Amino acid sequence: MLTDVKERAGIKRQIKLPNREAFKIALRSVKIRLWRSVITMVGIVLTIAFLSSVMTSGTIAQAAASDRTDAAALSAKATQVWLIAISLLICAVGITNAMLMSVTERYREIGTMKCLGALDWFVVKLFLIEAVLLGLIGSVLGATLGFIAGLLAGMSQYEHLLGAMPWGKALQNVAVAIGIGTGLAVIGAIYPARRAGKMPPADAMRTEI
Repeated sequence: MLTDVKERAGIKRQIKLPNREAFKIALRSVKIRLWRSVITMVGIVLTIAFLSSVMTSGTIAQAAASDRTDAAALSAKATQVWLIAISLLICAVGITNAMLMSVTERYREIGTMKCLGALDWFVVKLFLIEAVLLGLIGSVLGATLGFIAGLLAGMSQYEHLLGAMPWGKALQNVAVAIGIGTGLAVIGAIYPARRAGKMPPADAMRTEI
């Protein structure tokens, strides 16, 4: 019934662009704002490198010391957890700030797309894809660098551990670090993406940047 009313009024169904086109638009946005994207990615790289290094060092220390624990080790571990949590929080805030600036710069672009019939979800998807790209690339680089740094530090302290190194668990930690970094980028981009998706087209077109 509602469809017939819309057809009589001359309102056609909105066109939904495929995910491939959304990916191309997001990739173009990253290239246009390359330096800002690089700065955002560097923050992710440093955060995930620290996380991966701590996890790798912890795996090596566990393999070397078996089940031995003491008060000093527990205290050091608690300190590392707090440092990791703070670094992840700072990284998320940085991602959110960078994405909000991207939304502000793209007011007219967003307004034009919505005036041409882009759905709110399509606009949200553009920013989420951009965040996934930055998060995934930054996390892979950071996790790799952190793994290498943690491995070198651990091997220099426990030279005899090379043969007994739990490589499976160490590589699993790298994968976890990559997942955390990518998820962190997506979480940081949710609010800016929702703000862009809910933006009224007329207000966006009137905005002076």
